[in-house]
This record gives sequence, C-alpha cells and structure tokens, in this order.
Amino acid sequence: MNTRQTRVWLFDLDNTLHDASPHIFPHINRSMTAYLETHLDLDTPAANALRMDYWRRYGATLLGLVRHHGVDPAHFLHTTHQFPDLPRMLVFEHALRGLIKRLPGRKVVFSNAPHAYASEVLDLIGLRFCFDEIFGIEQLGLTPKPQRRAFQRVLHTLRVAPARCILVEDTLSNLQAAKALGMKTVWINRGAKRPPYVDIKLASILKLRQAAHLAR
Repeated sequence: MNTRQTRVWLFDLDNTLHDASPHIFPHINRSMTAYLETHLDLDTPAANALRMDYWRRYGATLLGLVRHHGVDPAHFLHTTHQFPDLPRMLVFEHALRGLIKRLPGRKVVFSNAPHAYASEVLDLIGLRFCFDEIFGIEQLGLTPKPQRRAFQRVLHTLRVAPARCILVEDTLSNLQAAKALGMKTVWINRGAKRPPYVDIKLASILKLRQAAHLAR
C-alpha cells in the first residue's frame, strides 16, 4: 500500500469520539484550577480566572503556565488528568467501533489531550485497535490545535499531504485551520449552521459513513 496516496482520517478525541462534557471536562477543569491554587498560591476564583485566561490566549492552559511560571509540562499533565473512576465517567457510542473500522483509509487520533489519557480513553471505549497512531499534546511539541505547527508536525510524521487528510472535529477553529491547509473537514455538531470551511456537518458521529465519500 502506498501510504502517501492513502486517505488519512484525523480524529479529535474529546467531544468527537466520546462525550467529555458531562463528566470528563468538568473534572479536568477542577483539577487544573486546583493545580494553579497549589502551585501558584492562588485562591479559587483567581486560579479559575487565570486558567481560562491562558486557555483563551494560548489555546491551552499549559502553554501559559510554561511560558509565565516555568511549570513542568509532564507534571501538570499527569496531575490534572487523574480520574477517580474513568470507566464510569465515559459517555460514548458502542456502535462507533464497527463504523470507524469500516472507513476506508488510515485512522489517526489528533488531540490536544495528553497521550496517556487519550490512549486510556480509547482502550476503555474499545477503539484503540481502530487507530494506527495517537498524537497527543506531547507529540505536537506542546503546540495545540488550531496552531499551524501542530498540524505540520502530524503531517510531517505521517508523511502525508494535507489534501489526503480528513479532519473530524467538534471545534470550528480547528476545522478552519485544517481547511486553510487544504484538508477535508467534518464537523460533529447538532443544529448550528455549517460555515463554508466545513465540508460536511453531522449531528452525530454515528452518521460518519455519510462522509465516507471524502476518502475516495
């Protein structure tokens, strides 16, 4: 198989392959706020405000902490992604396993989350075997989507041109960046109007076979 000519599906993880909003994201946000309280000696309101400020400015709270406070990235990611009972916190569609397996082309996870967390989630929801590779924030050089460098690292590692890639995402800014590079784009979203840089909008990831023609 000529991997340079094979279509590559790039899948976001949180709120794309599983629903992180009910339990996972609130827990991570609390953990990050607690980390800032402990390591920067802030009260809860100040820590929460700083967490959000860095997220808006840099695309990831981690980048602000590294840039302005010298925080160790590995320690931060490990500490803030500990879960009391991760299997019970996951919300996902069991039918997704067969659907992704049948998609033509290579399948890769492309996430701003830590690699260890992404790998564990994929194992627990039964999707790990569907993917050739996992790109977490560490593999992106701590450069999160939608920054161009994050995409370029993935493309370089996979040795694939943007035109051969299809990004499946819930976040519009990431899809816009992908489209600017020449990728096909699939937006997982209920109800909102489709912007011009989105090729296909799907209300559910379970409708993904409607985008299978993009791999031709």
